[in-house]
Amino acid sequence: MTAQNSVDTAQTVTVDQAVTGYAPTEPYLLTPGPITTTLTTKQAMLHDWGSWDGDFNAITAEVRQRLLALANAEQSHVCVPVQGSGSFAVEATLGTIVPRDGKVLVLMNGAYGQRMSKTLSYMGRDHVVIDKGDYAPPTPEEVAEVLASDPAITDVALVYCETSSGILNPVAEIATVVEQAGRRLIIDAMSAFGALPVDARELKFAALISAANKCIEGVPGFGYAIIDRDLLERSEGNAHSLCLDLYDQWVYMERTGQWRFTPPTHVVAAFLQALHEHEAEGGTAGRHARYSRNRDRMVAGMRELGFRTLLDDQWLSPIITTFFSPEHPAFEFRDFYNRLKARGFIIYPGKLTEAESFRIGCIGQLYDAQIDQLLVVVAEVLQEMGVALDA
Repeated sequence: MTAQNSVDTAQTVTVDQAVTGYAPTEPYLLTPGPITTTLTTKQAMLHDWGSWDGDFNAITAEVRQRLLALANAEQSHVCVPVQGSGSFAVEATLGTIVPRDGKVLVLMNGAYGQRMSKTLSYMGRDHVVIDKGDYAPPTPEEVAEVLASDPAITDVALVYCETSSGILNPVAEIATVVEQAGRRLIIDAMSAFGALPVDARELKFAALISAANKCIEGVPGFGYAIIDRDLLERSEGNAHSLCLDLYDQWVYMERTGQWRFTPPTHVVAAFLQALHEHEAEGGTAGRHARYSRNRDRMVAGMRELGFRTLLDDQWLSPIITTFFSPEHPAFEFRDFYNRLKARGFIIYPGKLTEAESFRIGCIGQLYDAQIDQLLVVVAEVLQEMGVALDA
């Protein structure tokens, strides 16, 4: 079966389930990851691999090469995977490439910018923040002003798509400011890479970080960093942790083709299958088109039902959307969540600090039929709960 056939088959199965009106065997995950995967990606985990075997080493090598190609970074960067969730990869990257006497400017407008700041505190790395609250984007002018006033800052770190609100941050504009100031840019592209544009020939970054279970639609188990080769070569001795030392991981992989410590073999094999299916769908452009269509269809339908989005349309990402919880006395999120889950749809709680909210993801194996059925189910659940909203 070709990768394209794999995608088409998986889409047919899920669409058939959605249009029946019955919950599928497994619920659809409308979250920013883990996400709903294809049957063929799941089936790729049914084979056992030797972690030092040449066949598995070839899988690792192809994964690394394909990720560099996705970012147009083959000539300038290297790809280093690391076991664990995306947050493991973020900590590993910060700890490896930020010198122990370095200083990081963290651009913060949600939970994941806050997590980077907390990570740097744990590591004892000096840092300052621009905190924009729950959803406002940092501006290039603000970044330029801080960099001009503090020559000790060596690196700037920001989140491409801050999924606690669903906002897309102005990465390209900030990258230009950071480059002009002669500093390094570290991008947490966890929920962006594979669906939002990244071209290392135009977007100047020192490191870009993501994970297997996001827009490439693999399963959880490892993250990876795409790091400027020259910078990584100068990073020996920076790391605060043996297991999270990406310099050491890279050197060992280059020499042996192997991971230093036991790799998540089944997850890596599934990710390679997901990469083939990503390519068959049209790569980043194809994913972006489908996810954007999911968002537009879902947001329009939810607004017709009376829900309000946190963000104006210009800031809505094709990854996840935050909705305010209705101020109706009969609405209770946990009840709403459980009723949706019973019908085959799992959404995400909110992460705002100043308002009650919930989030609905657009990524993973979701198509028009799933979005349409979700809207039908939401309307049914509101009626059951006795929640009447004004459109």
